Amino acid sequence: MASTKVLFLWSPEAALREYLAGGLATFPEIELVFPAAEEELLALAAQADVMVGWRPTSELLTAARKLSLFINPGAGVQHLVGPFRELNRERRVKLVNGHGNSYFTAQHAVALLLALTNRVIPHHNWMVGGEWRMGDAEAASIPLRGRRVGLLGYGHVNRQVHRFLSGFDVEFAALRMTWPSSGEDPSPLRKFAEGELNPFLEYVDTLVVSVPETARTRGLIGAAELALLGAEGLLVNVARGATVDEESLYEALRNGTITGAALDVWYDYRPRADADGRKYPYSYPFHELPNVVLSPHRGASPFGDLGRWDEVIENLKRFASGDALLNVVDLGREY
Repeated sequence: MASTKVLFLWSPEAALREYLAGGLATFPEIELVFPAAEEELLALAAQADVMVGWRPTSELLTAARKLSLFINPGAGVQHLVGPFRELNRERRVKLVNGHGNSYFTAQHAVALLLALTNRVIPHHNWMVGGEWRMGDAEAASIPLRGRRVGLLGYGHVNRQVHRFLSGFDVEFAALRMTWPSSGEDPSPLRKFAEGELNPFLEYVDTLVVSVPETARTRGLIGAAELALLGAEGLLVNVARGATVDEESLYEALRNGTITGAALDVWYDYRPRADADGRKYPYSYPFHELPNVVLSPHRGASPFGDLGRWDEVIENLKRFASGDALLNVVDLGREY
């Protein structure tokens, strides 16, 4: 029986190692390789059939001459598309995109929406400051009842968002590039396809953005699109900051073009500290706005949940068995 060497690009904690080994107990041919130090990676890469990790160097990919599969355990692969396009000019290496955090991200999206509609943040801050029982005159809740929730992207995350919100008295619409011919939705859903962004935005008033970052989605939502969402519009972004134009979003919130936004993704992930040592991951002062909920890209939390690795385990089993893999990235479409 030929062995399958799976090289992890970091040294996982003991609990994760045991979880992976337990999940693969019926596949003794799969050998999990964990580097004791980063300096070992290049030497170990030469024998790897599979790699698991987030940001491989070009040197590492070049050294991995036997590599057939790279598993990215997280949902974003925009940083890997270019290197793997280059790699696949010479040899075939499949790139897999992980969705083990989709449940948590969907939960976070719903939490952000409810914090936004129920004005949780300002009332919390008033209470912390000793201001008891500020009311609707200062910050009234926004009922979800009767709203039209638009799911921009209908992949792993927004399908869960749809399910979580199905208990509310809301209507749903979703836009995705292509719709499968069959499939069961958690509740009735009006479907929009590629090229129907404007009608979709005109139809909905609550937008949850969960699309991959690609050349087609960068700047997808700008000033004109936010205006279509309308003055009662709410926006939740758990995708990538670049999907929504930064200046347009700030101005739409400041000017009342839309009612509010809750944001977990940003525009500058290496912000410089200001004179007071504060770091803001954006160029416009979103933190000064009263109608925004800010979250530091933590939708994938908790990172210590071991169940998020089940998809990686399943793909390793499928690879060893020669079966079709889950979530193979189409490098042409960038996701």
